[in-house]
Amino acid sequence: MQIISNKKLIKRNATIGQVTSLSSLLVLGVGMYISFKNAEEYFAISVGALLVGFILSQIGIYFGNRFGRSPRPDEFLDTGLKGLKNTYTIYHYSTPVPNLLVGPAGIWLLLPFHQFGDVTYDGKKWKTKGGGLTQSYMKIFGQENMSRPDLDAGMQKEKLIKALKKQMLEEEIPSIHAAIIFTSDSANVLADNAPVPTMHLKQLKSFIRKEVKDAKITKAEINAVNSALAL
Repeated sequence: MQIISNKKLIKRNATIGQVTSLSSLLVLGVGMYISFKNAEEYFAISVGALLVGFILSQIGIYFGNRFGRSPRPDEFLDTGLKGLKNTYTIYHYSTPVPNLLVGPAGIWLLLPFHQFGDVTYDGKKWKTKGGGLTQSYMKIFGQENMSRPDLDAGMQKEKLIKALKKQMLEEEIPSIHAAIIFTSDSANVLADNAPVPTMHLKQLKSFIRKEVKDAKITKAEINAVNSALAL
């Protein structure tokens, strides 16, 4: 499998995560110090500092989870797909969408999440439960919010189609699929009824290999998509 990563962007965003995290600690510290002084004239400054510090901490968590920790989400995907033939190309942050796999199994948007415990879908909402102390800690201090990954997949698909249309003016764009991947070893995926294929990272490679049988994409179409993404 060929791996194409935007290393410059990854490094830049990792730095943003570090800087905003450290800045949040500094600003929160200032806000706490002022509040402990009980100076009424500085109350508004204290509240403002705490608010800014909280916002910076959330930005730091966002960038830190995606770019500042190793293995990163893209590294998890590379590990899970290791062994695929060179007829596959995976793109990380180098196309209009974060993680994209192109090959004989078709075009796949891959949405990785590092949730702990049982992952379920009740027909409307995604839920996680269990996971013990690790789950409780991460919910408070930085676990990524899943929200509606199926809707995220739809938005990413529209974004990719729009970008490909600009490059593949007279060519038909092959079908684009999406898969939601959970990367934590302690994640137990129980979402067979999800609107988007949902699985643990350990299942991803075998899933992709099975999809080859039903994929309706030609070698010429694969080359056309890769050429369009290279621009």
